[in-house]
Amino acid sequence: MLEDLEGQVAWITGAGTGIGESAAIKMAASGCKVVLSGRRKDVLENVAEQIGSDVTIKPLDVSDKEAVRATAKMIIAEHGRIDIGVFSAGMNVRERNWNNVTMEDWDKVINIDLNGAFYCCQAVLPPMREQGGGLVINISSMAAKGIGKLTGPAYHSAKHAMNAMTASLLLEERNNGIRATAVCPGEVDTPILDLRPVPLSDEDRARILQSEDLGNLILYIAQQPPHVTINEVLITPTWNRSQA
Repeated sequence: MLEDLEGQVAWITGAGTGIGESAAIKMAASGCKVVLSGRRKDVLENVAEQIGSDVTIKPLDVSDKEAVRATAKMIIAEHGRIDIGVFSAGMNVRERNWNNVTMEDWDKVINIDLNGAFYCCQAVLPPMREQGGGLVINISSMAAKGIGKLTGPAYHSAKHAMNAMTASLLLEERNNGIRATAVCPGEVDTPILDLRPVPLSDEDRARILQSEDLGNLILYIAQQPPHVTINEVLITPTWNRSQA
């Protein structure tokens, strides 16, 4: 039987668009009190308007470790707990391959996609330990499961490391009642695709995964009873562009 999420507090990063937005809407509809974080306040406000009630906005750049720590403290001060962390903030750069990626762009990707997720995980662990449980869902990528030219070395490295980090968190904290899941999607129609060196056609974007698919999956993971952990999920489009 799926768990009732009524009243649980869910902190979602990257909540302004794409996977984070869909997760926020789905979890709010299931009774969660959702806290939306992202770099752009205006898009967070748009998501909050769709949700209506039991939603708060905490603008945040996850690559700022002090800001992450302060945001987690604010959530605890306002809500008393953090039950679920969905850490979806991520980015890539247009010039991403070895022949053109810059050190500055490498740092941007690593600082948001990996370091930012670590800062968020570390920030929620103390309250989760104190309350006797919690769930972390890190949004990784199928780029963590292999190597290819499409996403570039920085994104590959960040996502491989994110999966290892998530597994390590689960190993060390599961006996404290804290669960951790790495979600590894293939291509998803989100704004990050706009930075692809070779853009996808509208027809192709309609045939790959949609944000709502990931929102449904994240909600399903969150609804598992406390004695169940889904360690890692691979989710891909049925249609394979590389073989079309």
